[in-house]
Amino acid sequence: MIPDDEIQAAAALLRAGETVVFPTETVYGLGADASNPLAVRKIFEIKNRPDYHPLIVHIAAASQLSTWAREIPDAAWRLAEAFWPGPLTLILQRSSQVPNEVTGGQDTVGLRVPDHPVATSLLHVFGGGIAAPSANRFGQVSPTTAQHVHDKLGSKVGMILDGGPCRIGVESTIISLTHGEATLLRPGGLPVEAIEYTLNQKVSLAQSVASKLLRAPGMLDSHYAPTTPIEIYPADELWDRVYQLANLGHKIAVLNLSANNDVSHIVGITSLQMPLLADEYGRELYATLHRIDHASFDHILAEAPPAQQEWIAINDRMRRAAQGTSNKK
Repeated sequence: MIPDDEIQAAAALLRAGETVVFPTETVYGLGADASNPLAVRKIFEIKNRPDYHPLIVHIAAASQLSTWAREIPDAAWRLAEAFWPGPLTLILQRSSQVPNEVTGGQDTVGLRVPDHPVATSLLHVFGGGIAAPSANRFGQVSPTTAQHVHDKLGSKVGMILDGGPCRIGVESTIISLTHGEATLLRPGGLPVEAIEYTLNQKVSLAQSVASKLLRAPGMLDSHYAPTTPIEIYPADELWDRVYQLANLGHKIAVLNLSANNDVSHIVGITSLQMPLLADEYGRELYATLHRIDHASFDHILAEAPPAQQEWIAINDRMRRAAQGTSNKK
């Protein structure tokens, strides 16, 4: 556990308008005082993030909802009671206290209560809301350890609180409650089925015009991308592509789910067995992509994850990561 004097120092930096990186159960966040527009702008500068892309405000408890949101529906209170602290972000109508810099100029705000002892301590000591996207360069792989942040952002941030590896490893589930129904904007660490059970209603997908116009973190086609180009193939097509690139002399990292082929005798191919359970895969995914980036591979070839519901967040991140690296070619 981080010493109390470090938490106090981090809270003092936030009050002074500086940035602090802190761990959550999902990924590490780059935080600033959500009520301070100048501080929030530093997040966008450090990340090279477009200013129209909204941020999530982290709060200490559901009791602070009415400070940051208005016209809060009953569904929001029910979800907050069931899943906060936890990997669930609620999109609600923003209150007058929320700066435009946080929302990208929209009339909505994303709110969540993180489930990590360091984040909890920081939020309680600071006393206000902390606007915090993932602590990385915009569009790149999210950090799940403090070292990932040091490697990518270094001295650009005011302080980094090291709370160890993140327990979940993929970002929060984002649910909009602004149009009279629960709409999934981003799959994440909380299964949609749990939300549907709590609300006793189906969660819709963001297919309506109103939902598509609503901007939220992680909705861009290209996101979560490693530096190393990544391609995704079904199991029965994966190895044909691996051998094709190997024959061209490329250095390849292969993310396997099926039986691991013995390729130890083939120069340039490193086969990595990924976890067979979705939650374990999510915990390992970003850390694995960071390690591969450091090892100077030419390509990542990944076996497509299963299509079952519990893999929806993994499939979402893999698809956007592959799109992100294809844009760099």
